Amino acid sequence: MTDHELDVRPLPRPGKHPAIFLAYDALGVGESIAVVNDHDPRHLRDEFEVEHPGGYAWEYLARERGAYRIRITKLA
Repeated sequence: MTDHELDVRPLPRPGKHPAIFLAYDALGVGESIAVVNDHDPRHLRDEFEVEHPGGYAWEYLARERGAYRIRITKLA
């Protein structure tokens, strides 16, 4: 599986979640994005639960200070 990588660390805080949702919406079913962020995006996951319940998979690839990497896969 090849992930589309999206590094949101350089984006201003208010633009991070919209950029991630825009990239996710562009995915086909079964495709993934690997999001790189400077902190654990727990609140983003909460938003995915509201917007896409059961329609995505969330996997931590790295949990390092300053470089969290999460694979988000579109399931439906």
